Amino acid sequence: MAGVEGRVALVTGAGRGIGKVTAELLAQRGARVMVTARTEPELAALGLDYVVADLGSRDGCENAVAKTEKQLGPIEILVCNHGIGSAHERVIWELDPLLWDETINVNLNGPFHLSRLVVKGMVKRGYGRVVFTSSTAANVAEKASGAYNSSKSGLLGLMRSVAQDGGLYNVTSNAVLPGWVRTEMAERSAAAEAERRGITADEVWSERARMYPPGRVITVREVAEVIGFLASEESSGVSGEAISVALGGTL
Repeated sequence: MAGVEGRVALVTGAGRGIGKVTAELLAQRGARVMVTARTEPELAALGLDYVVADLGSRDGCENAVAKTEKQLGPIEILVCNHGIGSAHERVIWELDPLLWDETINVNLNGPFHLSRLVVKGMVKRGYGRVVFTSSTAANVAEKASGAYNSSKSGLLGLMRSVAQDGGLYNVTSNAVLPGWVRTEMAERSAAAEAERRGITADEVWSERARMYPPGRVITVREVAEVIGFLASEESSGVSGEAISVALGGTL
């Protein structure tokens, strides 16, 4: 896809899962990719430019953006993919306020700081693509996942705000809403659910697969392909959209 060739992209949460495959896809299509996460060995193994950063903090976001622009140039594609899952959450009246704060900081405040830092330059240059990884939980809440549900819903408000503010300047902003994907984060969720219910993680995944018409869960590559399109020049007519990647299911 020529629509990303030569473009500078910052992909967060790129050490594993959706972020890793997205970064590899963009690099294969000619983008100049900086990857960031909190774990250096995973980033180093990708063979791409990387910066280790805590994207749950303003300083971490500023560091990631500054290093990207210093090494590669102005950021033209921002993929906000990092996040905390809901494996350790409880029902709302038992939810630890510290866990709430951490989840909101990573899943919502981090993308805000990154958007604030990056979109200004996109507007000045008259081009940009911003893609957020939200979740179907933004539309249909999961049980005992108040912080996760809220943060992913909040991302949609942020995405739409960026679309409105940047639209006049050829900056698009969209979100992907994956259903269940067998990432490491989702595996932890399955293990926690299995322990609570006294069943196996494989049984949890079988139940999740049955939620979708094809009887399977989404693959990481399927999500990355949608992100890749939204990050491209060819997606210029799409902005402010929350796109479910969930095989026709709702969760």
